[in-house]
Amino acid sequence: MTEYPGYYSFYWDEKEGKVWLEVDKWDEEFLYVNALSAGLGSNDVGLDRNQLGKTRIVYFHRVGPKVLLFQPNYGYRALSGDPDEVKDVDDAFASAVIWGFKVEAEEEGRVLVDATEFLMRDEKDVITRLKQREEGEYEVDPSKSAIWMPETKNFPLNTEFEALLTYKGKGPGGYVSSVAVEPKLLTMRQHHSFIQLPDDGFEIRLWDPRSMFGANIYNDYSAPVDQPIQKKFIRRHRLKKKDPDEEHGEAVEPIVYYVDRGVPEPIRSALVEGAAWWNQAFEAAGYKDAFRCEVLPEGADNLDIRYNIINWVHRSTRGWSYGGGINDPRTGEIIKGQVALGSLRIRHDFMIAQGLVADYEDGTETSEMLEMALARIRQLSVHEVGHTLGVGHNYASNVNGRSSVMDYPAMWVKIGENGKLDLSDAYETGVGEWDKVYINFGYRDYPEGVDVDAESKKILDEAFEGGLLFAPGQGSGAAGDHPLDNPWVNGTDPVDELERIIKVRKIALDSFSERRIKPSTPMALLEEPLVTTYLYHRFSTEAACSKIGGLYYSHTIRGDTQKDPEIVSGDEQRRALEVVLRTVDPEFLAMPERVLEVIPPRLRGLGPIRSTMRGPSVTNRDVFPGRTGHPFDPLGAAETAANYTIERLLHPERAARVVEYHARKEETPSLGEVIDTLIRATWKKTYEDRYHAELGRMVDDLVLYNLMKLASNAEAPSSVRSVAYLKLDELKEWLGEQVKKAADEGYRAHYLFAEELIELYQENPDAVKLTEPLATPQGAPI
Repeated sequence: MTEYPGYYSFYWDEKEGKVWLEVDKWDEEFLYVNALSAGLGSNDVGLDRNQLGKTRIVYFHRVGPKVLLFQPNYGYRALSGDPDEVKDVDDAFASAVIWGFKVEAEEEGRVLVDATEFLMRDEKDVITRLKQREEGEYEVDPSKSAIWMPETKNFPLNTEFEALLTYKGKGPGGYVSSVAVEPKLLTMRQHHSFIQLPDDGFEIRLWDPRSMFGANIYNDYSAPVDQPIQKKFIRRHRLKKKDPDEEHGEAVEPIVYYVDRGVPEPIRSALVEGAAWWNQAFEAAGYKDAFRCEVLPEGADNLDIRYNIINWVHRSTRGWSYGGGINDPRTGEIIKGQVALGSLRIRHDFMIAQGLVADYEDGTETSEMLEMALARIRQLSVHEVGHTLGVGHNYASNVNGRSSVMDYPAMWVKIGENGKLDLSDAYETGVGEWDKVYINFGYRDYPEGVDVDAESKKILDEAFEGGLLFAPGQGSGAAGDHPLDNPWVNGTDPVDELERIIKVRKIALDSFSERRIKPSTPMALLEEPLVTTYLYHRFSTEAACSKIGGLYYSHTIRGDTQKDPEIVSGDEQRRALEVVLRTVDPEFLAMPERVLEVIPPRLRGLGPIRSTMRGPSVTNRDVFPGRTGHPFDPLGAAETAANYTIERLLHPERAARVVEYHARKEETPSLGEVIDTLIRATWKKTYEDRYHAELGRMVDDLVLYNLMKLASNAEAPSSVRSVAYLKLDELKEWLGEQVKKAADEGYRAHYLFAEELIELYQENPDAVKLTEPLATPQGAPI
């Protein structure tokens, strides 16, 4: 057998294919971390390369011939130091024995156990994940699995094991089938790490809800009755100055991040440059060269605990990037920062630029678009590293002039004096004012005797007194309730920004032509940049909708200077509604005829044949669905855009807030007013232009669909459902009158069909089978 000495020494039996683990530390806690070192490659399933699993504190405990791997319950503690009190809490909440080993040999307090089966189990829960995603029923096939020795190593402070596991299954789903070479046999690798816990020198720091930091939370049952039982401390790296009294001093051990060696240039350099911006924030917090970023040394392992890593993750489709890591559950100390950056993001960024400004007259000019995409990647790098430093999102930073890299930044597209679009200032460089504030809050090293908690609170108080805003994203999304808590937008007011974005979109569409793609490119591929341009307004639309039934609020603590919650004024809400409704006007939705004339149906080799997709295509979610078979469907494309707006306007949570706020503040619009305004802007307008008329009728149908959906929503309050029902009844009466008046056959059929549908709905809602709106092509992440 081959010996591997280290933190937990082990032996490799090549002949039997077994790992023999030597246990010589008893009841001594350490970290057990598992990860997926080689993944599936499907963004939708979520089993990515180098994806971390659980981080647990464990220890070995011997009972006769058995060695038990215990996991204590650190969610419930007694910190009083009273052994009886500690025992009571320990016995009250269940711990876990993760595995039981049999002693095979022993000598002077050391034992040898067979760890092979322990290492070759599905610890990362791949089987469960595949089942949850309805991607098939799988099990580990032992005959096709083995210990993977190239990544099984030992070091003084950590022991690393890896297993190659083959999952044998039946009924593989579409996502699995789209990426796996043999969908019924999935071979991946799982990693196991035994890591020595840090020493007791880490200083915990109290969490503040205004700080942007994530919290390490547990319950202390020994806390005095007048003190909270739940304790919250921020998660952060260990960082101290060599001399805490020095105003601007060097760190004992700087924080160093490493970029995956597999990243190609020029992306690799962009990732290094972007992540290194964090040093600006640490400089502002009193450090000198306390943060840096480098390329991972040759031969180093991405999963090695010693390296904070920026992984480059390949998937079959575009997906989110993540910043996480390995933390000490006892204290919240970040031991290893780990970023996963999706490699397809930059290609989508390039496509957005392509749809806005590309002019491939000779097929060579791409520098402006490439620089914009690289600028976005620098931002993505610094953003995700920020998460691994312990901080969360701030979607209000755009209001303070792009003051934080922890926002989801929107591309700043300027309209030049010549009327053309300008990408030169698309993304900010460096960290912002907010970033310096919260790094100062979480990482400043104070001289002995200073009240750290009081000084940290003072840092935040001064930031808010200076006008900085914090919104972590809870008020965003389709039901968005906070006008300033929205991702992917610029400016200080979301409605003003939507008006600006509408102008940007018009300029881009007016100049859109076959020159958006390179010569000799199949013309059907003109659709991809058309999608990003046509839907360029989507995020600003969602942000503007948040003013309707909206509430300005901050995450205040008693005694701070931030404002109390304030309902958005009636004038603001009505203006927001008026501007948002421009995005469902036929003139806005109509595509240039010169573009429609040159997009042919797709060949199968160019991606999926067009369909009435209800959800994202397995292989390409950046094309429009449609109802016309193979040919491009401009009405279907418009349907995805219009429904995006309407379903947000009539979201049940928004409707409930509109009802409540009108009851409390009469000058704000009622739900009836909102729906009446929507119906006037859609159903009660007609168009002479035949294309615009068809677009208008399509939008009408979407309004009807969403109104019926709202009236039928069992989760919505009756005050909402009743108003929606009333407006349907009023619409039915109006339609009955229009059927008699309409001279145009298209409108007459439209009115009659809708009238009959509403009547049927009133008699038996379950009998109404409305056409479900087409799914909007994927937007975020960008």
